[in-house]
Amino acid sequence: MTQLSMEIFMDERLRKNTKITAVVLIIIGLMGILLPKVLSITLSLLIALLLIMAGVIAGVVTRMTYQNERLAWLKPFLLISLGLLLMFYPAAGAAALGILLIIYFLIDAFAGIMFALSLKPLPGWGWTMADGIFSLILAMIFMAGWPFSSTWLVGLLVGVSLMLDGIALLMLVLAAEKRGYVDI
Repeated sequence: MTQLSMEIFMDERLRKNTKITAVVLIIIGLMGILLPKVLSITLSLLIALLLIMAGVIAGVVTRMTYQNERLAWLKPFLLISLGLLLMFYPAAGAAALGILLIIYFLIDAFAGIMFALSLKPLPGWGWTMADGIFSLILAMIFMAGWPFSSTWLVGLLVGVSLMLDGIALLMLVLAAEKRGYVDI
């Protein structure tokens, strides 16, 4: 058993924070399931904002260090342009997010399954395994529907994934408490 997994079961403060994190993930996930288009567009707009901020910061750094090099201005220009493009066309951004989410769900599935296998003797490890397998299923579903269903599928699948991550975390801690691995 890894040091981190023992800490989840033994440290009361970490256990409490894990429960809070799990509940927040479940709530955000449910909002994504109930309002998938809103979550898709919100994610697209958030990424647009981050790109614009990164472009502005890169522009400031370029101005301070490479102001006479024209090629150095390419990065800030591209970041700001891409951010504005996503801001004005968030549905196209949701389609682009689709590709990234396929990659995310595949990596999440691998990480969840590997983490579950490292927890295997502990109670509740099956929830983490189920979460990893479900992330793999979500990746396959997303691949089948992309790009046509991206505007609602991005929000729905992110919502489902976040909700399941929260449930898996919560069940892991509750199972540990039930079995007496921690002081209640």
